[in-house]
Amino acid sequence: MSLTNWIKKAVAAVAVAAGMINSAQAGLLPTNVTVTPQAGNFRWTYAIVLPTDMKLQSGNYFTIYDFAGYVPGGDSAPAGWALTSSNTGSTPSQLLPNDDPTVPNLTWRYTGETQFGQIGLGNFWAVSSLGQSAEDSFTALTNRASDGLADSNVTTTSVPTGSTIVDPPGVPEPTTLALAGLGLPLVGLVRRMRRKKNG
Repeated sequence: MSLTNWIKKAVAAVAVAAGMINSAQAGLLPTNVTVTPQAGNFRWTYAIVLPTDMKLQSGNYFTIYDFAGYVPGGDSAPAGWALTSSNTGSTPSQLLPNDDPTVPNLTWRYTGETQFGQIGLGNFWAVSSLGQSAEDSFTALTNRASDGLADSNVTTTSVPTGSTIVDPPGVPEPTTLALAGLGLPLVGLVRRMRRKKNG
């Protein structure tokens, strides 16, 4: 193989690899996740962006998988978005996210006017009874600005995990234990005195 052919093949391989990297970053992406205590629960807020060369049109969506402790009705999104919750999906075809079928997934579907990237889409939030964080899957379905073809992506984001914290039974304070310890001999003494008196 000549040096020229080898260089051409190497350049082609780099171009293919670059294309794979770019396609892995296409679609909607979560850029920031914050967790805020709210009325005994936790509000999980996701900042979502639409990257360059992508467009967002009605019917596009993104899904956050395994959102443990989801509190229905405790959610919000910018205008033009609607939330649904189910234990499986919604998942673009040919993607294999991590998805526990016993834990709710949250899907926000777009119903507004077509938008073109690069833009921030705003904050989306949902309430969970859990405040601990784990990594889980995030998928999205959008369209390419250049030719309008559907484009899907999968990445990871932070989600609530764990189990609801149950307060342990009350543990007596040391002074309470000390008083109880001092009182036991007195109870014994009173019983003896009563026995003597009655007997």
